[in-house]
Amino acid sequence: MLFSDSLIVDLVTIISTIVVVSIAYCKWKLSYWNNTGLPTLSPVFPFGDTKELLLGQKSFGEQFQDLYKEIRAKGWKHAGVYLAIQPFYLPVDPKIIKHIWQVDFQHFVNHGNYINEEVDPLSGHLFNLEDAKWKEMRVKLTPTFTSGKMKMMFQTLADCTHGLKTIMNECATSGTPIEIKDVLGRFTTDIIGSAAFGLECNSLKDPDSTFRKYGKKVFELQGWERIKVLAQFALPHSFLRAIKFKQTQSDVEKFFMKVVRDTADYREKNKIYRKDFMHLLLQLKNRGKVSDDEKVTQENGKTGEKALTMNEVAAQAFVFFLAGFETSSTLMTFTLYELATNPDIQGKLREEINTVLAKHDGQMTYEAMMEMTYMEKVLNETLRKHPPIPFLFRRCTKDYTIPETSVKLRKGDDVGISIVGIHNDPEYYPNPEKFIPERFNEENKNARPPFTWIPFGEGPRICIGLRFGMLQSKVGLTALLKNYKISLSSKTKMPLEMEKSGLVTTVEGGMWLNVEKIN
Repeated sequence: MLFSDSLIVDLVTIISTIVVVSIAYCKWKLSYWNNTGLPTLSPVFPFGDTKELLLGQKSFGEQFQDLYKEIRAKGWKHAGVYLAIQPFYLPVDPKIIKHIWQVDFQHFVNHGNYINEEVDPLSGHLFNLEDAKWKEMRVKLTPTFTSGKMKMMFQTLADCTHGLKTIMNECATSGTPIEIKDVLGRFTTDIIGSAAFGLECNSLKDPDSTFRKYGKKVFELQGWERIKVLAQFALPHSFLRAIKFKQTQSDVEKFFMKVVRDTADYREKNKIYRKDFMHLLLQLKNRGKVSDDEKVTQENGKTGEKALTMNEVAAQAFVFFLAGFETSSTLMTFTLYELATNPDIQGKLREEINTVLAKHDGQMTYEAMMEMTYMEKVLNETLRKHPPIPFLFRRCTKDYTIPETSVKLRKGDDVGISIVGIHNDPEYYPNPEKFIPERFNEENKNARPPFTWIPFGEGPRICIGLRFGMLQSKVGLTALLKNYKISLSSKTKMPLEMEKSGLVTTVEGGMWLNVEKIN
């Protein structure tokens, strides 16, 4: 007996109390920004400002782009918003963003992503790591992404274009439209599988290859997997750790851990050398630093100080694989869409490709890729209009006062930056819906405020793999546009709609193109 002689009455009392307390707590959370001097929108219990996102009607990028536009329309520099009941600080002024990402970086070192290396070892990668651990790993990994290392891996990228041409030839001959995102996803899977793991994935030949299967599975955020992602933003990480929450699916973890372990064991035992990312990771595992030689281990067999553990090696290879195949295939997909709908730009880019390759005896070389300046502008404009990662988070690590305001952020406050919102802001990019590569001429770039083109983030936590991503995108586009003309197929749903479940920008129904071989 708790409150009365009736069990039913007691149960009703307990349930009613839980409901009342929960509602009171949620309403208290939705008043978080009220006393900060920060303007707020109109949060509604229990959705906050993200009703369409939580009901599956909009993607993360679309929802926060809408919030960005609403804040800008009110003439504010920033606002306090709520993802469900979780407060987020949303700056829209590039000067404030510059302070957060660069000038006052020491207050915003972390992304604030959930991480639990003990029960979810693949979560311990560079993008998730925090504080001193992040800094130490960043220092170790930075030498693996220099231009010299990219040049070392270049032939691996070029070799993967052969399978791409085979598929394109078949479509051109048969006149069959091609769903280009899937093909490019298989192409980048082959590249990353080879460059990161030293393995032939054969995804272009076999769409159901094991690497392709598990790579796609990570980004398929339907049902329970979507709820798990939202839980990481909406629930305290201390609670998630207490319940041993795992973001990585068990079969995905098992596959990647085994691949890395088997590859490492084979190379170390047989002293195998390959010009790839795995070689550099194994040097970090066995020697504690990256070296230019072909050796994986020390001469004396000893491990270098602060060397990486096998779990750390696996986590870095894992994120390199995921970030490398999905974002680059997305970038190339949207680039080909824009070129298909702007044939004059496609022709101009093809002319540059042919001119540059002619200087290099028709061969695809690292130096040739670096000479394609118009290609760079085209890719930059695609990243402007369709950033693969449309939204980035930071977490305040120590109390901070926003410059030139009285607004104080507290340790633990989350910060959101709408990349797609900034990139499509007409103040910085007039007629933002138009595809204009010339926006990235030096004169035009210099005329824009800093921090208005940020597809890779900025500051000390700028994407470490941006060189690699741009390079493989150039290689893929060069192989395609040199040999084929592309146009938009009627199978592509227009106007374009984005998938609602993904964190990476993806077109609903696929991107279908017609392919015509150039004789």
